[in-house]
Amino acid sequence: QVQLVESGGGLVQPGGSLRLSCAASGFTLDYWAIGWFRQAPGKEREGVSCISTSDGSTYYAHSVKGRFTISRDNAKNTVYLQMNSLKPEDTAVYYCAAAGLYSDYDQMTGDGMDYWGQGTQVTVSS
Repeated sequence: QVQLVESGGGLVQPGGSLRLSCAASGFTLDYWAIGWFRQAPGKEREGVSCISTSDGSTYYAHSVKGRFTISRDNAKNTVYLQMNSLKPEDTAVYYCAAAGLYSDYDQMTGDGMDYWGQGTQVTVSS
């Protein structure tokens, strides 16, 4: 059974850090692009960061560039999102998603991703 499970969310003060994990089961991540997406109440889903399969190239939304870092550990079949200098506007449910080698996906919206996790809440508040 293919599954993505996010963890690491929580409540953090502005300026704080969190590391989200996306653990895959039922398939190996080596040949899949992985993206992190978020959705805040009343807002559309937006792409936060993606990491590709082949060359490990990364994408970051302008709003998180320089603060967030995506990485993958193929040995642990896990992708991470290190989030530093968090702001209240980062508050959202964060989802990880996987796209197969030949999938046509939109890293800004998540359209076309093949598998999704259940999400983890991140709340940035004092």
